[in-house]
Amino acid sequence: MARAVQKRTLKTRARLIGAAEEIIAEGGFEALRVEEVVLRAGTAKGTFFVHFKDKDALMDLIIGARINSLLDVLSTKPTPISVEELVRALMPLCDFMTCERYVFDVILRHSGAAAVEEIGPIAATFGRQIDVFEGWLSEAPFRRDIPAGLLAEGVQAFIIQAMAAQFCALNNAQLIHDRLEPYLRAWLTPET
Repeated sequence: MARAVQKRTLKTRARLIGAAEEIIAEGGFEALRVEEVVLRAGTAKGTFFVHFKDKDALMDLIIGARINSLLDVLSTKPTPISVEELVRALMPLCDFMTCERYVFDVILRHSGAAAVEEIGPIAATFGRQIDVFEGWLSEAPFRRDIPAGLLAEGVQAFIIQAMAAQFCALNNAQLIHDRLEPYLRAWLTPET
């Protein structure tokens, strides 16, 4: 039988996460260092590693929670009825996911696309994105020759492509919005 988690353990974990959130608020995600987290949380470095496998595991938790918050908002929005509305609705998610190169890199590493063995918070948000997009696309006036789930997966793939181009010196002159709109127009409203 599994032992109940002690209140002290939960408080320590919360202090570590709170300290990390403070550091991120002050200097961004890339500024986060394990040494600074434990110093602010008033714990030993070994205590950090009892709670998190490494810095990326903490980032997975924090970034995943922020993506989930954005998906909470998206899931309450009305169904976009045009590609322009869809792209506008997606921009807060894209803006957060590309707020720093480091954030985008962590997201890609933990998305499940890199053969991650366990499903963490970020990977779970990728499944949730598909659910939100599929809900919209099943009601939206877009193509009907393929299932809404496949349309949703395509939208997600084009979002990732548009975001990745932002970090490529050869392609970063175009804004995500401007790159994403033609992708989605071609995918969701192909000319017959």
